[in-house]
Amino acid sequence: MDKTGRPPRRREIAISCMLNAEVGAVLAVIRHPLVDNLAGAPDDAANPHLVHSLKSLRSLLFHPRQWGEWRATDPSLYLSPFLDVIQSDDVPAAATGVALSAVLKILKHDVFDEHTPGARDAIHSVVFAITNCRLEHTDPAAEDAVLMRVLQVLTAALRTRAAVLLSDHAVCCVVNTCFQVVQQSAQRGDLLQRSARHAMQELVQAIFVRLPDVRLDVADDDPLAPASTYGARCMIDIFQFLCSLLNVGEVVVDVSDGIGSISYDEDVQLFALVLINSAIELGGDAIGKHPKILGIVQDDLFHHLIHYSTHSSPLVLSMICSTVLHLYNFLRRCLRLQLEAFFTYVLSRIADGSSGVHLQEVAVEGIAGFCHQPNFVIETYVNYDCDPMRHNVFEELGKLLCKIAFPAPSPMSTMQTQAFEGLVALISTIADNIEVDHIPAREAYNIDAGDYKPFWLTKSGESSSVNSDSWVEFMRMRKMKKKKIMIAANHYNRDDKKGIDFLKIANLVPNPPDPTSFAYFFRYTPGLDKNSIGDFLGDPDDFNIQVLKEFTGTFHFERVLLDTALRSYLETFRLPGESQKIHRIIEAFADQFYEQNSLGAFASKDAVLILSYSLIMLNTDQHNPQVKKKMTEEDFIRNNRAINGGMDLPREYLSELFHSISTHEIKLSGTGGSPVELSSAQWNDLIKSSRVVEPFIQCDYKHKLSREAFVVISGPAVATFIAIFEQADDEELLHESLEGLISIARIARYGLEDVLDQLLSCFCKFTGILNPYATVEETLLTFSNEVKPRMATLALFTIANKFGDSIRGAWKNMIDCLLKLKRLKLLPQSLIEPDNAPAPDSRTSSNRGESGVIFPASHRGANSKQSVSGFIGRFSQFLSLDNNDTMLNFGSEFENNLKIIQQCQIGDIFTKSNKFPDESLQNLGRALIFAAAGKGQKFSTPVEEEEIVTFCWDLLVTIALVNIHRFASFWPQLHESFAIVSQFPLFSPCPFAEKAITALFKIAIKLTSLPSRLDKAPEELIFKSINLMWKLDKEILDTCCESIMDSTIVILNENGKNVQTIFGWKTLFHLLNVSGRHPETFDQGVEALIKLMSEGTNINRHNYAFCIEAAFGLATLKISPLEKSSKILSLMAETVNLLVQWHNSGYSDPGSSSSGSNSFEEPQKGGSNLAANLFMKLVEALRKTSLVRREEIRNQAILELGKCFAAAQGLDFASVTCFSCFNLVIFAMADDLHEKMLEYSRRENSEREMRSMEGTLKLAMELLVEVFLQFLVPLSQSPGFRTFWLGMLRRMDTCMKEDLGDHVGILPEIVPALLKKMIVEMKEKEVLVQAENELWEITNIQIQWIAPSLKDELFPDE
Repeated sequence: MDKTGRPPRRREIAISCMLNAEVGAVLAVIRHPLVDNLAGAPDDAANPHLVHSLKSLRSLLFHPRQWGEWRATDPSLYLSPFLDVIQSDDVPAAATGVALSAVLKILKHDVFDEHTPGARDAIHSVVFAITNCRLEHTDPAAEDAVLMRVLQVLTAALRTRAAVLLSDHAVCCVVNTCFQVVQQSAQRGDLLQRSARHAMQELVQAIFVRLPDVRLDVADDDPLAPASTYGARCMIDIFQFLCSLLNVGEVVVDVSDGIGSISYDEDVQLFALVLINSAIELGGDAIGKHPKILGIVQDDLFHHLIHYSTHSSPLVLSMICSTVLHLYNFLRRCLRLQLEAFFTYVLSRIADGSSGVHLQEVAVEGIAGFCHQPNFVIETYVNYDCDPMRHNVFEELGKLLCKIAFPAPSPMSTMQTQAFEGLVALISTIADNIEVDHIPAREAYNIDAGDYKPFWLTKSGESSSVNSDSWVEFMRMRKMKKKKIMIAANHYNRDDKKGIDFLKIANLVPNPPDPTSFAYFFRYTPGLDKNSIGDFLGDPDDFNIQVLKEFTGTFHFERVLLDTALRSYLETFRLPGESQKIHRIIEAFADQFYEQNSLGAFASKDAVLILSYSLIMLNTDQHNPQVKKKMTEEDFIRNNRAINGGMDLPREYLSELFHSISTHEIKLSGTGGSPVELSSAQWNDLIKSSRVVEPFIQCDYKHKLSREAFVVISGPAVATFIAIFEQADDEELLHESLEGLISIARIARYGLEDVLDQLLSCFCKFTGILNPYATVEETLLTFSNEVKPRMATLALFTIANKFGDSIRGAWKNMIDCLLKLKRLKLLPQSLIEPDNAPAPDSRTSSNRGESGVIFPASHRGANSKQSVSGFIGRFSQFLSLDNNDTMLNFGSEFENNLKIIQQCQIGDIFTKSNKFPDESLQNLGRALIFAAAGKGQKFSTPVEEEEIVTFCWDLLVTIALVNIHRFASFWPQLHESFAIVSQFPLFSPCPFAEKAITALFKIAIKLTSLPSRLDKAPEELIFKSINLMWKLDKEILDTCCESIMDSTIVILNENGKNVQTIFGWKTLFHLLNVSGRHPETFDQGVEALIKLMSEGTNINRHNYAFCIEAAFGLATLKISPLEKSSKILSLMAETVNLLVQWHNSGYSDPGSSSSGSNSFEEPQKGGSNLAANLFMKLVEALRKTSLVRREEIRNQAILELGKCFAAAQGLDFASVTCFSCFNLVIFAMADDLHEKMLEYSRRENSEREMRSMEGTLKLAMELLVEVFLQFLVPLSQSPGFRTFWLGMLRRMDTCMKEDLGDHVGILPEIVPALLKKMIVEMKEKEVLVQAENELWEITNIQIQWIAPSLKDELFPDE
């Protein structure tokens, strides 16, 4: 079976029938032509040779044959008769057309193929016959029909299987013939013209589709080498021909073929571009493997494309952009400089509006097309923006799109829309490729410049392989240095000395300075003032001369005409006005030119120098309007005689130089801006540089590079998207701008917090709910009826949910929005539940996403690429308001609004804040604190104020509880904010401090409920904050005493074993004391204290003093019942046992060894001092209690004091401690009681109080004696005992001689007995001995004065 599905025998018969029919048709036309003068002519009237050959072919057609014999038959046998007819001048056009049709059928039926014997000659015969087809003069319609057949046969000849046997020359002939028909069709019918152009396109496609399979060998470079099949040689010629069609006035076809010269025609350019596009599309990257074709693309093609882009119609420019886009996709590795030139001199210039609106629109569309290419953004940034010697192509194009897309008050034009779409594609591409699993720390984006390293000519391949981490850092370093170079250029243009100083400071030049680095700076830095460069290069200083030499050495003048070299040289700076400077510069140029062209026409450097001067003078003469008499060619040649080592330069050479200068001025510009057009000299330099420059780097997106690419356009891009979103009314445009803004947020989360804050602040504005001039009703109406506020609200909280870890200052505006939503009653009733906030390490499984529909379960995860890239489509789908069945159009307006807010999942921002870094969390907390303090808030009623403050503190509690594991790292900043808000001009402590205390105690309870905490800082921080709050206003304790008491009791009773800091205990006992002074909380406080002291498990040496202080405070309250006070005093005295126990156990807290929960930081040393200090705290409290107004309490305090001293023997007090106890406690108590007794005695009607105080003093004096006798031995052994004893006696004397007026006191009665008791005991213990003892004498004298009646009894021998 053949490819038609017929058996071989039947196919042979079918071919025979087809050939027979075609022979008959040709014979019929030959015998009976349609022209009148040949009508009815017999066979012999026709060409007998043609008729005979056709009849001979017919006689052979049905001869018995073997199957498949047509494929094995020499094609010339059945082709020759038809080809003869085609080439004959004696047959009518109709016969030629029928013969062409017969050949066409033979080719299309594949009667022969490349393996058929004689196929090579046959296919060449077909081509030769068709290209030499002869037509008699007949009517145009008949000629058009024949020409269309010619086109069909030519196309079929190149598409048949035997076409591979054609030679390069034959293929070129086919293309040439087809193009001739194209040219002829310009004066004929439109149908022929279209057919001819279509055939031409098919031929180009058929030829270049084989380019990927063509092997490059020596034969391709040798035009005389024989070739078995057509290959690169014909493709080179054809492609060169197609490129030449673009050139104005240079499309020339041989006149002998009847086609004259063709002037420039836009239609021809379009046709040529279509053909070139076809060749590039089919040749693809295989073009880069053929140096000659690639050379044509690099030089001729790109030169024409760039040159004619700014001088063409929009249609031609559009085709040029398409062509360059194809070249970018297939050959960009070999077109680095060419693409830069196209972007810089074509797209950027035209898109900026320099060539009219129509071309501008096409250029913008072209830029947008490039932005849609997958790797365009990163590759353009790496190849150009990161290269110090290249233009900032990506930055220029990105900012240009922003500039064009930025909306005006009127509706957006088509061009603005195209620019906006390109910008969206650009930003989305970066956002889609910047994702990483873990957000790097901000420090990871820093670049350490270090010392100077050469960077101007360093290639990326010299650092490491492309896409490696070291390569990325190399590129980032180059970009950083390029930025500094631009800063240095700015400084240099204003003050050259400051510019050079900056180069040194920024390590852009070595130290000491190197001429090469300065030369590169002047040579390759764009924007430098060319006047300043010329002045520096012409300076006679040795260093400047070395820089001039290095600067000139950067030029390549090999095989370049002198005027071209001079143009390239002088375009980089402006010649100074001083002749000596000019001489030095031109001399350096002449040296460089001669060294690189030593085998040329010049005999010495002097000849180059003289001729260069002559060309500069000629340029001034020819193009200065002030010169009236212009130099002629003969004058120029005569002026340059004998300058070449005494010989003349070739006249033709000088003549060429003269005409070049006369026609094209050497423009000496002093500005530092980029030229508007690409000059011929610049293009020549570009082609030379392209041979040595590093190839176009093809790379993948890298996180840091993508981020920095966005940074260079971030400002204009954000402003543009925000402006479009603000002004757009079209829903589709709103969606696109919103997607762009979200893409910006996805990028900005990586260390660009300022950008993200700006974005969110604008979203807050677009919600409309912060409008200070709108009423509540107006705000609700706007939010319900307009799409933009709802879109902005949903986007705002979506970004906060997803990228909250990167938000900084924008939290303030977001909190303002949240509070306004609460006032509008649009927040759910249970936005968050602080008491049930999840722990930071909790793992909850839910099908609900973090932000409703935006983050479904399948796209969860903070750092998941899918979660970021997949939510935009869902976001748009959710906001689609066209569908009447959607949630947004269901129910009342208020219900719809509430559902939208529910979808925002605002609570997740706070309950999942454990993922936020400290800085973000601190900003969020600070925003809540300031809002609670009233900053930026206007409360209409006190109730509203209280609700808002409570809400803020609830949110603050939530984030604190969620982040309890790192409380110490973020809370200090919030604590400082408490002090700041208290300084606000209109700050009111209530209800701020009231709600704060309640909230802070919730945090404190949570903190103290955590066992085995190693870090004590959180506990101290929270209690500091609590202290600060209740001290803000004296009324706070009155209003918050109950909540304070409840929270304090919870901590003491339930979490007391976990309290670890001294400050924490101090705060707790102090609050228990001060809050317990209120009648409504007194009973709770006393019961809690009694329980704590009775159990004793949570009392330790660190909180002992605070416990005693609180007990003293509550026991001495006027509102305290006697039994309560008595109980407290009794418990206070019993705590001495704890002191003794700690003392005996080495001062370790009870239970500390097992629980380890009371591990305080203070070292356990100085045990006796500690016990003494704690004991002093206790007895001091009891001493102060002995001074209260109630006699029962005073007396019990003294009794309990005695118990304390009795139990203190186990503490092993030293004499110093004993003295302290007397001086600070017992003596002080006796003195104070005596003073109060005297005070009452002087008052009228105070006898009762005086007697009461006297009774207490009696107890005190008795206690004094008892304690004295208890500690007599250690006291007597102290050197200060004499003084101490005199103090005892003085107080006894004071009591004996008390002046109570008319009242008789009881003290004079008991003092002698007390004295006797002491002295007797002192004698027994031999403390008071008569033998030459000074103490004895003193005592004897004092007794005579105090109680003379005792002298004889106590001192009988005296």
